[in-house]
Amino acid sequence: MFRQNAQVPQNLTREPEEKEYFLLYYQFIKHAFGIDYCNSKEKEQVILKLYFDKLPDTKKKNKEFKGYIYALNDFFCINNVHIYNEDIAEVDSKNHVILQCVDIILGAMNFKLNNMDKEKMPDSNRRGKRTIAKEKLYKNILKNIKNIYPNFNIGVSTSYRNDITNNWKDPYRHWCFKSKNSIFDSSLTKKTK
Repeated sequence: MFRQNAQVPQNLTREPEEKEYFLLYYQFIKHAFGIDYCNSKEKEQVILKLYFDKLPDTKKKNKEFKGYIYALNDFFCINNVHIYNEDIAEVDSKNHVILQCVDIILGAMNFKLNNMDKEKMPDSNRRGKRTIAKEKLYKNILKNIKNIYPNFNIGVSTSYRNDITNNWKDPYRHWCFKSKNSIFDSSLTKKTK
């Protein structure tokens, strides 16, 4: 998932602004992976385990967010997909190789999408060694993605090619988050009993 920094949500009240991180990730988990299509034919129970990098807020707000993620059971249960409270965890990405790899890919995409590859050193017309190295890494990641999707465009979500279940089946998905006011009116901003 990525969001270009130039895209800034407009006319938000204080509550959605404060919950921006959680709102974004709630929508991401709900829609980006195509989880609601992962078990549409076999109907065997699927247990979803979610590992979030350390959540950036108070224990109370983090617990509230996990409650909303747990409530996605209502959305996913149609296809016998379940989330158990004990399977919603916070982890330190430094201790998880897969999360470190995801961080590298996300960092490379963010680097390119936000034109950091064009940054020059202060008082110079040259790019720094780290900037050049990051650009090389980005190009390598892009080359690998283009092996899967020859027409891949970094600035748009990957297509599901007329089969919505590809959101689950595809080996790599690239989801461009574009905010709409309706997203910030989601269930996360409503009080629950």
